Amino acid sequence: MGRRKVTVVGAGNVGATVAQRVAEKALADVVLVDIVEGVPQGKALDLAESAPVEGYDCRIVGTNSYAETAGSDIAVITAGIPRKPGMSRDDLLKTNYNIVKGVTEQIVANSPNCIIIVVSNPLDAMAQTAFKISKFPKNRVIGMAGVLDSARFRAFIGMELKVSVENIHAFVLGGHGDTMVPLPRYSTVSGIPITELLPKDTIDRLVQRTRDGGAEIVGLLKTSAWYAPGSSVVEMVDAILNDKKKILPCAAYLEGEYGVSGLFSGVPVKLGAKGIEQVIEITLNLEERAALQKSVAAVKELVDIIGV
Repeated sequence: MGRRKVTVVGAGNVGATVAQRVAEKALADVVLVDIVEGVPQGKALDLAESAPVEGYDCRIVGTNSYAETAGSDIAVITAGIPRKPGMSRDDLLKTNYNIVKGVTEQIVANSPNCIIIVVSNPLDAMAQTAFKISKFPKNRVIGMAGVLDSARFRAFIGMELKVSVENIHAFVLGGHGDTMVPLPRYSTVSGIPITELLPKDTIDRLVQRTRDGGAEIVGLLKTSAWYAPGSSVVEMVDAILNDKKKILPCAAYLEGEYGVSGLFSGVPVKLGAKGIEQVIEITLNLEERAALQKSVAAVKELVDIIGV
């Protein structure tokens, strides 16, 4: 059995962080691809030179072509223009559609059996783009959003309660954007719902901060986040490569689940060697279902614009 290979398209902050953490966890060899000459090569070399100190033996290659990516097990698409202050994820739509379309075509040509994880924004619409362009089965195209949004929610809950984040589980459903649906009823601290631990106004504040989590960091850094998104991707990569059957919130192509058909939306799924091995349907109350439908409608607007 050959060594496992993960391709990361886009050698910006998110892509480089994914490459670093995949290597440091010794999950796979990494190919870092970018259109800017020197950038992927330089970052790959820098990571390779840190290997003797960190103690990993993964091969890391930086390139401007897709030849080195051939036979990848997973391809992570982070390519696209980043958000600037005052720019919504939706403003990125047309430019990033063309980028993701071209990247997907190259991935399919070189690694026809891989699993694609999409990170580029607007996330759900870009996942839909990769799915339609690749013609891969739905289990092999996944959007990374829910892991990140849930991590942010968990972090804010931990800050509020002053407890270990290891005790906290949280779920965020729906599209990756202003209409995402954090679920306090399903968010727990050592099994105790946060609705039993925090007053409603505090929960509402944490929910809103979660929705604004990306924008808050853009406001501070003047560009998009990368540490938490990178970690979130790698949790998914780990679940797939090591066949963990881990239940994580991811953007999945739905065909009737949650009353949604023909669109990507964030839902809990079981991630394993085949990609999405099961969509987990949880019971939503009327308010939660309405919020999810609103989120799905926002995704549909974007998908209709780009015609995928």
